[in-house]
Amino acid sequence: MEKLEETINEELKRFLLSKGEIDEHLPQCPDVESKWETIAQAYMPDGIREFQNYPVASLGWMMYIGMAIASMWDKDWEIYSQFPDLYTYLRDKRGYDNMDEYIREEELKLDNKASADLESLASECAARVHSTLMHQHIEPGTREAFFAYVACLHQLYLMGAAVQLKRMGYHMTKIG
Repeated sequence: MEKLEETINEELKRFLLSKGEIDEHLPQCPDVESKWETIAQAYMPDGIREFQNYPVASLGWMMYIGMAIASMWDKDWEIYSQFPDLYTYLRDKRGYDNMDEYIREEELKLDNKASADLESLASECAARVHSTLMHQHIEPGTREAFFAYVACLHQLYLMGAAVQLKRMGYHMTKIG
């Protein structure tokens, strides 16, 4: 799955760079990255259940979650880092189906235009990842399919965080 994850990373990075949504040098934010495993474990029952009928939403929600965690990191990580389950915290605000709206409106505080623009961006990223995943020709319901899905989610989470960090003014540039 490492090769698939690298491919997704490169494709998302190229797309997001072309849109000016990330810097060439992706941010390192160990605090946000450290939450990945617990978020992924909590997300799996919902994400897998939704994937069959709504694959783009199932993938795209993880990009929103990455953005929300980056926002929380910037606001008050001393408090948010203590939450045992940030995914459930976000989901339970309005439910799984409306989690994207909650994150855009309440967590990221976007106006209507910015919210619509982000919805379009996240949807396009998720659709691109879904297309890449489908071109792998992995048999559904297998162990390999599960790990491929996790690899897709991981890259969407990291790219969501990178997009939000840049939007908040954290620019990654080489020194020297």
